[in-house]
Amino acid sequence: MSDEDTDRPQCTVDGLWTYLHCPRRYELAHVQDLAAEDGATETPRLEPLRRALCASLETGTTDPGALVDAATDRLDAVWPDGDDRFHSHTQRRHEKRVLEATVEAYVETVGTDHARGLERLREAADGEFVGPDRPLRAPISLPETERNRSVAVESTVDYVTADGASLVGVRFVPTTVPLGLLRYRSSWEGDVAALFTDHFDPDAERTDPDAVGALLETAVVLEGLRELCDRLGLDERTCRYVLVSVADRSNVSVDWVGERVEASVDTVDLTEVFLDHHTFGMTHEHRNRTVENRLAETLAALVDGEFDPTPVWDRVAADACPDCEYAVCCADRLSREVAFDG
Repeated sequence: MSDEDTDRPQCTVDGLWTYLHCPRRYELAHVQDLAAEDGATETPRLEPLRRALCASLETGTTDPGALVDAATDRLDAVWPDGDDRFHSHTQRRHEKRVLEATVEAYVETVGTDHARGLERLREAADGEFVGPDRPLRAPISLPETERNRSVAVESTVDYVTADGASLVGVRFVPTTVPLGLLRYRSSWEGDVAALFTDHFDPDAERTDPDAVGALLETAVVLEGLRELCDRLGLDERTCRYVLVSVADRSNVSVDWVGERVEASVDTVDLTEVFLDHHTFGMTHEHRNRTVENRLAETLAALVDGEFDPTPVWDRVAADACPDCEYAVCCADRLSREVAFDG
């Protein structure tokens, strides 16, 4: 991190997502630094897969069989033999087969192409491109009324690869289901633009913090990739952000008699649905002024300590309160729980 970054207010993409769901939860978690009760992970497959697939890409091979072998070897090393999550050796072995089938599906679907892109990228620039959790830092300028202020927002990708003239950041996720409408649209214009606008309209009935969060995250990641291009001297590159779903149980089919497991992976290029073609026509970059302006406004509110959820309480109560790990110490919720009618 540069000296300039250390002088800026700091934020992470995770913090930004938290703020979108509930400003008060952000304050409790990221400002007051209160620890939430740890819960069991809902996606035990994700972490070993991320580590195994990144290890295979780190080898530098582009042969599909070698990629599968490298990932499988890594799985053998990181897969826990005595994990209490599994009630029997049979279940543990089944879960391992699912991971192995997912590795094969990943390599067949995008892994080989991404490995070849990595090979070209390493020839063009000297850097570390494979994680997991490769950090990207994006300086985001706050609104024009506060022209001299900016926020350093940190995001992560699991690896960076090349696709033609584009630098592509890739992140493994358990499932793409939270993206909602974004999974089924290929452009910003129309439904996606309306969804984004409605989320910030206090009079609109529709709200979707997960989809909106994904669009704001895309803006941050793309800016981080542009910063990476500048540091590496990779001129004339556009940037893209791709999610790869590797732990969605609906993508697994099992033949229990034959003891065979088949899996598939989903990919979503968030750049496709993020890109505002009008802005692209003016900048020739993958940008969306509407999203970027709203990102700056949201970060300005976050930095200025606007944590009162009252203006959007109905939305917060419906979306964030039911499973909030801070509910027991949230004065906003408690005051409404004990309020008198009338």
